[in-house]
Amino acid sequence: MRKVALAGLAAALGVVLAGCGGSGSGSDKSTVTLWMYPVIGDQAKNQAFWAKIEKDFEAKNATIDLKVDHQPWEGRQEKITTALASKKGFDLVVLTPDQIPQYAKQGALAPVDDVVAAAKTSFLPNALTALSMEGKLYGVPIYQTITAPIYNKKAFTDAGVTGFPQTWEEFKAAAPKLAAKKVAILDYPGAPEVSLNQSFYPLLWGNGGSVFAADGKSVAFNGPEGIGALQFLLDLQKLGGLPENAATKKNEIEGGALAGGKTAVYHAATALQVAQLGAAIGDDNVGVGLPLENAKKVAFGIPGGLVLAKHSPNAEAAKKFAAFLSAPEASAALAKESGFFSARTDVTVPGISPVVQEFAKSLEYAFPGDTHPMARQVMALIAPEIQAALLGQKDAKTALDDAAKEANALLANGG
Repeated sequence: MRKVALAGLAAALGVVLAGCGGSGSGSDKSTVTLWMYPVIGDQAKNQAFWAKIEKDFEAKNATIDLKVDHQPWEGRQEKITTALASKKGFDLVVLTPDQIPQYAKQGALAPVDDVVAAAKTSFLPNALTALSMEGKLYGVPIYQTITAPIYNKKAFTDAGVTGFPQTWEEFKAAAPKLAAKKVAILDYPGAPEVSLNQSFYPLLWGNGGSVFAADGKSVAFNGPEGIGALQFLLDLQKLGGLPENAATKKNEIEGGALAGGKTAVYHAATALQVAQLGAAIGDDNVGVGLPLENAKKVAFGIPGGLVLAKHSPNAEAAKKFAAFLSAPEASAALAKESGFFSARTDVTVPGISPVVQEFAKSLEYAFPGDTHPMARQVMALIAPEIQAALLGQKDAKTALDDAAKEANALLANGG
């Protein structure tokens, strides 16, 4: 009986000790759990890439067990919020700049400046800035997105327009010529569910405006710059320069108006969307330009950052993986498979197409948007007011003033 009792005690102690190891992997190993999202669109390629990353990292770090937990985009925000509040679920997660402020403000994230310190000058400066808050880096950049205008060349040729318009005035000048061919110059997606980062905001920023005031306590999008940006859209609309369904149009390329020759330019496309357009009309009929300009050139582009949960019991092991994934070799591989860009300046992505190389020219104008804890909530208030203006229900000033009134009340109440 005594031997049985001792054996039972030993087994129980074994369970307890195992539970004290990194996320239950045993005391001899630290477990690092990464919540990863499908930045690689092809599911098979996505699984294969991360399986190789796990294998390669663990081969170099025998005392660390890396677990890549594949997560869906749907419900992302709510699930991350719950995990950080309950202090369980992941050690590392991929976040974008607009998500970081609210969690950093809550004290749920740990700074990661030391991870990039040795190679800081090899990262895109705007990527590091975008993932920082109050002088501390909260995300290790692992990829960079960028948007740029894409053009249906044939639409311009058929309308007798030479060269691609790049300024607001050039757009307004060319709009009637394309409208005469029953083509709207700007493929504007005005449906409220479309992110303003890929519709209205690039025009606001390009006109020198911002969503929030400098102190973050009020909004600024209803200033002259914002009103001017919305008026630009309404002016184009009067010239036949927007699709008839602009107020409800979603952001689609495949089977959409741009691929069908009914519109001529989408001003905030991704590299994936230019590939879709090329597949539909032929790469030779696709043009890529620099950001539309009025006051300045601004392109929406965000870095994806590996963010460390402050509650992680294996922070040092997690940082080792963050350094591994952001190093040149892994960074180049991720860029190749995802179609995004590396967040480093010392990386050459193999097999990059000439069209994607054109997109890379806009990286210097990349702007992640106005980072603010209430950024997403404020966006949700602006979108329906812009839609109302496009439907002819409100003028530009009234629409944005109404949105600002609601947004400022939201900020005053702390959300």
